Amino acid sequence: MEKRGMWNSRLTFILAAVGSAVGLGNAWRFPGLAAKHGGGTFLVVYLLAMLLMGIPLLMMEVSIARKFRRGAVESMRGIKKRFEPIGWAATSNAFVIVCYYSVVFAWVILMFVNSWQFADMTGNSEAASGLFFNLTQTTGAIEGSSIPGEVLVCLIIAWGLIFFCIRNGASSVGKVVKFTVFAPVVLLLIMAVKGMTMDGAMEGVAMFFIPNLSALSDATLWVDAIGQVFYSLSIMMAIMFAYGSYLPDDANVATDCMIIAFSDMAVSVLSGVVMFSTMGGTGMLDKITDSGISTAFIVYPQAIVNLTDIGWVNALFGAIFYLMLITLAIDSAFSIVEGISASIADKFHLKPKSVTMAICGICGVISILFVTQAGLAWLDIVDAWTNQINLIVIGILECVAIGWCFNLRKVLGEVNRNTKNFKVPYWWFATSIKVIAPVLLAALFVWNMVTLFVTKGGTYDPNYPIWAQVAAGWVVSGLVFVSGFIAKIVIARMKKKGFVEDEITF
Repeated sequence: MEKRGMWNSRLTFILAAVGSAVGLGNAWRFPGLAAKHGGGTFLVVYLLAMLLMGIPLLMMEVSIARKFRRGAVESMRGIKKRFEPIGWAATSNAFVIVCYYSVVFAWVILMFVNSWQFADMTGNSEAASGLFFNLTQTTGAIEGSSIPGEVLVCLIIAWGLIFFCIRNGASSVGKVVKFTVFAPVVLLLIMAVKGMTMDGAMEGVAMFFIPNLSALSDATLWVDAIGQVFYSLSIMMAIMFAYGSYLPDDANVATDCMIIAFSDMAVSVLSGVVMFSTMGGTGMLDKITDSGISTAFIVYPQAIVNLTDIGWVNALFGAIFYLMLITLAIDSAFSIVEGISASIADKFHLKPKSVTMAICGICGVISILFVTQAGLAWLDIVDAWTNQINLIVIGILECVAIGWCFNLRKVLGEVNRNTKNFKVPYWWFATSIKVIAPVLLAALFVWNMVTLFVTKGGTYDPNYPIWAQVAAGWVVSGLVFVSGFIAKIVIARMKKKGFVEDEITF
């Protein structure tokens, strides 16, 4: 097996992990949830969920991977051999996610390339909101199989960029993140300055930061805050196992994970300032939504064409907005592929670059489904199951496996191994991993199931045929969770031909 790649500096690891954690959800879903749940109230609950669940889970994955020098599959096998299927489930679910996340990335590229069209739409909100649908030719339903050429080209560009960024693993990622992590922050600051100079901006900012305490009694506030923390930090997706496996022995996991988590939150807050000030300045505060697709491709374009009375200025800010989304999306996209690649390469003793190339090729072909006219509908279904079911169940399984079926003090010892001034206390770490995280995730899972089967009558969206929801939802979820047992059968056959698994112990 090739010598394992390593981060060339502590800063490189932090930037890579921040880049993975900070994604499109920070820019469009976080502000929408804040608008939905009383602004500052959501920020407080989100911070609480970050401390009680997000940060300890992040530390857990990074420290275990650093110890084993392996991706998710082998790291979970290192905890106990029977837990290997959990690593496979995380890896398989990430495989599904990147197939459609790459398409969202392609849509962002598409809007960036066509942002010049905003110049001729000054004050025409209807035209601006329809641009995305005109370009993608989406039907919003499970019908239509044609693929717009321009969208396909953008998808190819997206996959080309993803492979270019991770072609040499930690080495190439380290070079890329020095630009892609700082670029969106600079672009967000530019948009924040513009937003804050508009009449009505302060009304929006006040709505974002001033808490509405009555919202605390709304159960959906807690559900959404927990979910946002869980989805935002790139945990349970094989990513942080891969990134942690490239750390040197002297890495300070405890401090670095705190930096990563709070950097992620800081970008979310900055995105909120941009969204609320811009929407306040354009008189569109009532249109902020927690639907990321709607915000980025329907609502925000309306704000863009109402920023000024000068068409080219609006087009320029449109280009800045979508360029910012590109720089956010690319880090998250290639980190997912890296997580998958590390798991497979480590398990089967393959060359990482060859595995990465194969994953990009296979996922690229599958992702074509999501750029058809029916693609948005397929994406909606798959996204609902991978996030609202698969990811949560994987999180529960990881917590139970590591928190209850392993010596958690050993894991904490890895977290605190190189700390001096800041050491994670056992009571915080253990309470989170063993109790708070699995209980909150279980509650989130039950909430989603009640919503699906009771509130919605067993169908995610009545506009989609049941067969499509079964195929893209339940069948895909089933494959994710049986992937480990399928892999076990494959490995058993490989052993008969001489394959030898690595022996890994904590």
